Amino acid sequence: VRAMINEGAALIPTRRLALCCVVESGTGELEAAAFGTCEDAWAATAAIAAQTHVTYVDAPYQRVISCMPTRYDDIWTAAKGFYKLEPAVADGGEVVIYAPHVTEVSETHHEIYEIGYHCRDYFTAQWDRFKDIHWGVLAHSTHLRGQGTYDAATGQETLRVRVTLATQIPREVCESINLGYLDPASVDLEVLAKEPGTVVIPNAGEVLYRLRG
Repeated sequence: VRAMINEGAALIPTRRLALCCVVESGTGELEAAAFGTCEDAWAATAAIAAQTHVTYVDAPYQRVISCMPTRYDDIWTAAKGFYKLEPAVADGGEVVIYAPHVTEVSETHHEIYEIGYHCRDYFTAQWDRFKDIHWGVLAHSTHLRGQGTYDAATGQETLRVRVTLATQIPREVCESINLGYLDPASVDLEVLAKEPGTVVIPNAGEVLYRLRG
């Protein structure tokens, strides 16, 4: 994405300068700033963000409870609670998006209710069926389902990680879009935080998690 932005900016027939900032996660406070050419300023702040906005873990999580702030008011935005954590989740593991304030998948992109959430191969193997769906919607779908495979011969989709919604979205809607359901009223974060193999992430969606090495 950055390479594409740089290519586009290079077409501007004048000197290009940028002020790039890094904001401290969870606080809104300025963490760093750099001024210079677009490429240099971005590279300087990206190097700092790579240190402060990425958390490395030694072993994969079996179950993650991503607690979403209220500023994420639908699943379209709260999906960050999944794809910022997925790299650190074990095969067969689960990410629960805990957002009891959320009532909609998306008020704007209603196509997501029609196609549901699937891995990339599910769509590319059936491209004639999905090619007319807005590609941004297709991309969002794959972001929230993560890695997986699809066998066109059998129609079997195999997903690496389970995704469960603990929101006000009804069970039947969750199941119709290929996501799991958990009653948010049944969630006790203090109890879950003590369960072996489970980690509770407050203010999820801000920091990227990765396996060390």
